[in-house]
Amino acid sequence: MVPDLNDLKAFLAVTRAKGFRDAARASGGSASGLSEAIRRLETQLGVRLLNRTTRSVVATEAGQRLLERLEPALNEVKAALEGINGFRDRPAGTLRLNVPVSAVRLVLPKVVPAFLAEYPDIKMEIFADDSFIDVLAVGCDAGIRYGERLELDMIALPIGPRVQRFALVASPAYLDRHGRPAHPSELLQHACLRGRFSSGAMPAWEFERDGEAVKIEPSGPLIVQLGGAADLAVDAAIAGSGMVYLFEDWLRPLIDKGMLEPVLEAWWPSFPGPFLYYPGRSLLPPPLRAFVDFIKAV
Repeated sequence: MVPDLNDLKAFLAVTRAKGFRDAARASGGSASGLSEAIRRLETQLGVRLLNRTTRSVVATEAGQRLLERLEPALNEVKAALEGINGFRDRPAGTLRLNVPVSAVRLVLPKVVPAFLAEYPDIKMEIFADDSFIDVLAVGCDAGIRYGERLELDMIALPIGPRVQRFALVASPAYLDRHGRPAHPSELLQHACLRGRFSSGAMPAWEFERDGEAVKIEPSGPLIVQLGGAADLAVDAAIAGSGMVYLFEDWLRPLIDKGMLEPVLEAWWPSFPGPFLYYPGRSLLPPPLRAFVDFIKAV
């Protein structure tokens, strides 16, 4: 019996992501569903494909052999199916994008509705993920990342604002009680609401003014996972729990309403905006080619 194609795709996703959780997060499925697919595939083939521990998932020798032959074969199947689109008047199919939560909030709302209106036969699937995994290996067509996260063999296309800033804010009530710092070093005496990536890394707060760069590791009463839980830190800042450091575009509506007050604004650092990145091959799937052309046009 020939294994189910979806089970083979599940094996590829888990192997490339090196874990069920990351593969599920990127593909929009569930870890339990992927685990069942692998178990079904191993039973059907009669060999163990993955060695599982509490910390990692690694392909066995048999699994590695299958992986080496499976990936190009599945790519050929995908290309064959996508080739049918050439006979259509309009591009059709599914476009899967893996993007950080910040891009879901700050970039895609200005792009997606117009794109869907122009290409009604294309369906989009957006996976919000801040773990910086290999998006192609887990079944996505392209991703949005910032410059330092781009793969070397990918094409990077600017998307969204080309310059962004990190902003430091607090509620007026908090600042009235605890004072307004004049230098980033004074943040060590303040309650700061921090963020941590899913990898466990906790980025420092960086500031720059007139050539002077300052990096601070402040402390405070709350740490949230960056991306999905960032709004909790913002809500806590509004309630007066401390200061929060986040994308200016994320915080600007609350600043304009007076709910949050800028702190050390002259020190806010700027950085290049995000990129859509995709494989550097000439034959792109029609939905991705349409999206690339759309982004270039706008």
